[in-house]
Amino acid sequence: MVRARARRGRPPLSATAYPPGTTERALRLLRWIVIVSIVDFILLIPLVVGVIVDYHDLAPVIGPIHGLGFLIELYLVARGAALGWWGWWYPAVTLVTGGPPGALLGHNRARRQALERTV
Repeated sequence: MVRARARRGRPPLSATAYPPGTTERALRLLRWIVIVSIVDFILLIPLVVGVIVDYHDLAPVIGPIHGLGFLIELYLVARGAALGWWGWWYPAVTLVTGGPPGALLGHNRARRQALERTV
């Protein structure tokens, strides 16, 4: 049996301890979520306006770009939840609201959870 040696000058790692730099990584991921959400929201506006005024010529161009943005956004929020930086409520809210609204509305709560869980 191998004995665990005490690490000099460092507290012992627990099962829930995060390595150094995790808080910065979580905040960087949240920044990317906001950037993608804002761009995706800007792309969503002409699509919604086009549906309201019955002008569908923009949909074949902007629709796939918005869809890709939504998938990237969903991946980013799911990645943070899988790493334990925030709860699975964030990907669920992002999915149910169609992307940008949920991601932007849940951002502050996810940020608080990330700061609490990674410090």
